[in-house]
Formats: sequence, structure tokens, C-alpha cells
Amino acid sequence: MRPLQRILHPPSVFSLPLSLSPIHRTQQRETQTRRREVWSIWSWLCLQLQATWVHMVVEEADCRHLTNSKMLLELKMLADAMYRGYHALDTAKSRTLRISRVEEDEVSSSDSIKSFRSTRRTAASTYHSLQRALDGLETMVSNMTEFVLLLGGCERMFRSPYDTYLYTDHFMFGRHIEKQQVINILLQENPTSAPTVLPIIGTGRVGKKTLVAHVCNNQKVLSHFSSILHLNGESFYKTENETFIQTGRTLVVVELTSDVDDETWQKFYSSTTAHIGRGSKIIIITKIQRITRFGTVRPVCLNSFSPEEYSYLFKVLAFGSTNPEEHPQLASIAEDIAAVLGGSMITANVYADVLRKNQSAKFWLSILKKYRYVVQSNFSVYGEHPKYLMDKDHPIDISNIASSPTPLRLMPPHREEDDSKRNLPKVMFGDLIAGSAILPREEFELVAWESRIPPYKKFLNVAKFFDEMSLPQPAVSPSKKRRR
Repeated sequence: MRPLQRILHPPSVFSLPLSLSPIHRTQQRETQTRRREVWSIWSWLCLQLQATWVHMVVEEADCRHLTNSKMLLELKMLADAMYRGYHALDTAKSRTLRISRVEEDEVSSSDSIKSFRSTRRTAASTYHSLQRALDGLETMVSNMTEFVLLLGGCERMFRSPYDTYLYTDHFMFGRHIEKQQVINILLQENPTSAPTVLPIIGTGRVGKKTLVAHVCNNQKVLSHFSSILHLNGESFYKTENETFIQTGRTLVVVELTSDVDDETWQKFYSSTTAHIGRGSKIIIITKIQRITRFGTVRPVCLNSFSPEEYSYLFKVLAFGSTNPEEHPQLASIAEDIAAVLGGSMITANVYADVLRKNQSAKFWLSILKKYRYVVQSNFSVYGEHPKYLMDKDHPIDISNIASSPTPLRLMPPHREEDDSKRNLPKVMFGDLIAGSAILPREEFELVAWESRIPPYKKFLNVAKFFDEMSLPQPAVSPSKKRRR
């Protein structure tokens, strides 16, 4: 047993002798609860220290050029353990805050007994969750020495002002592994004279184009290619018949929002191969799984963030330069908001921006309450969380966000170039959430989010008012139908 474990697991701390009387047993349980609280505090301190150590290594690895696939796998495990550790710390703080509120609200002896039992269960749960996270981080730290030594031999990457902005503002958050994988493929020599094709795939609004923009600004990538060409939609199909003149080694980035038949792709690939230099690469950005068949290397897949990583990201965005440690109540509310948002990156950015401008506990609680109503409403009408409806380009009920007596639906997103939507009144989603927007009487364009980093994409939706009669009826569960 390691020294730290001997401290955290002293023998027979939580055992209860069977021969004690009921009174003595109660006293012993109270003592046991207090001991758990002490060990929880000790575990919390150790966990915070371990998470900080791992965070230092992850941050340093993000500045290095890792070409070893096993080191990338180790980095992923370190980052995952770090976020689990931070999440356990935040959860413990929230539980402690809730316990203190319950104790302050005690008004009778019966309530006190219930409160004590609840406190005992919460203290035990907190202790075990902290211990699990600490055990995981301890294991990672004990095996981290070799990784740190190898990391010291990896080339340091130049960090431009753009990279620093991304890093400090956390918009290019995480994605350590995916970023390194893409850079490594782009810098490798092609096995043949034809360009290598790398598909980057993921669901909508998961950060594919942001990842590519970040990679394209990497100093090694910029010096490796003589030019970078971006194609999407109409410009992609034009290259079938119109040649484009590129000199030297070229990186071609293609965004495909719909499936392409094999013949069309072959024409594009042949035309591209004939007019770009040896060693060129093609990146395909898409959310369509079938398009990965055009790749010549294994695709890089972007998945949604884990709940722990998403919660950490949301709090970083929501607090900005404010220290969450100085606002434990806001930190607890932020954790609840992150949980109810369901993992949507666009929603996280919009809501965090609104919360950062008004760091009042009353305001944050009102935002949390409203979005809980939105989730309940969409489950009632469509049977799914708004995040998954958004991923399927399905309408979303946002009546509760807008405090609208008339049903209001957020329609699937559209492109900024769509001329049919240009004359619609525009409303910022952040203003709608904050309650400062004046809604038009007819349908309007809702500007969900404007990215502050390349490719500076706008996320636009049309919001429509509906009559009650034209809306789908709330889903009825099979059990309720049988009771009728």
C-alpha cells in the first residue's frame, strides 16, 4: 500500500463494534460521519494537488509536437483523469454547500434528524467519489514519470498570438489528441504521388472547422505548405470542370454538407491531383459517415465532450477572469446549468457569455430554472433533449426562454448566404436569454452565436410563432395509454 493510501485508509476507522448499545451506536455513527468529513477534506486537498500536477503536464504537452501514437494515448488518459478529478472536486464543493444550506434551514427536531441522516449519506457519497477520483489520478501520476521524460525530448511548437488567444480564452478547448493527430498526418510524406485525403468527421456544431482553423495556423503546418485552399459547396463542384492553379505543396480543405457520388469525387480528386504539387494533402470536413470512404488514411473523429470536460469548459467560459473559488454558490449553480445544457457547444458559449456579464446568484438561478422548463417542454412535445433535437436539425421549443405566451419554435440552422432570410428582423440569442430582447410579431432570424476566432462562423436560425392547433400533441407514454 502506498504511503498516501495508508494515510487515507487507516485500519478500522469506519468499523462499528457489534456489542455497543443503541445510544453508543448513534454516538459512534456521529463520530464516523465526522471522521468521514475530515478524510473528505484530506482527500479533497490531495486530489486538488494531483489534478494540478496532471494539468501542468497536459498543458506542457499541448505545446509540444507529439508524433508517438502511444504518447498521444497516454495524453488522452491523463486529460480524462484530470477532468474527472476537477469534476469530483466541484461536485464535493456543491454537496458541501447544499449541506450547509440544509443545516441553516432546520426548524424542528424531526427536521434535524432527517437532516443528519441526509448529511451522513451525502458525506459518505462525497468521500467515496473523491476517493475514486483520487485513486485514478494517483495511478496516472505514479506512471507519469516516463511520459514527462519523453515529453522533454519532443519539439516545442511555436505559439503565435492567435494560438495564445485561443488558449487563454479556451475556445479551442481540449482536442489535444485530435489536433496532434491532424498535424502529424499533414506533416508526413505521402506514400504515393497522389495527395493524402484525411476525413475529419463529427456531429454538427462539435468544432470540426475550429479544429482545422487552429491546425492551419500552426507554424509547422504553415511552413510545410506553400498555400492553403478552402472549398465548400458551390466552389467544390466548380473544380470538376474549372482548373485552379496552385504552385508547390498545397493543403486543400473541403467542407461537404451533403453526400457526394463516387464519380463526382473522382473528377475532383483527379483535377486536384493534376494541378497541385507533390506532397499535397486534402482535408474533408463533414458530419456524413459515408464520405469517409474517400479517405486514404483513417479519419479523425470528433466526439462530444465528456460531462466532466464539458462542465469544466462551461465554468471557465462563464466565470471568465473571475475566480470561481471566491463564488462557491455561483460555481454550484454553474455545475447544474452545465448538466442541464446536455453538452451543446453553441449553447454553452451563448449561456456562458450571458452569465459572465451578470454574476448574480439570483440571475443565474433564473436562467437555470428557465432552461429546465425548456428541457421539460421539449421532452413533453418531442420526446428528446434540445441538444439531440438540434443535432438532428429538428425544431426546438424555446417559448420558455422568450417568456412568450405564443408557442415559439427555433427552426433548423441555415447558411449566412441564404438570401431568403436576409430581410428578416434579427435578434441576438444572448439578449433573448437575458430577457432584454424585444420580439418581433412575426418570424425572425435568431443569431445564436458569432464565433470570435477563424473561421468566424455565424450560427443562424429562424424563430417562428405557431398556433396551438398546428403544434404536435405531447407524447403520451404507453403506460398512460393502458390506464385509459
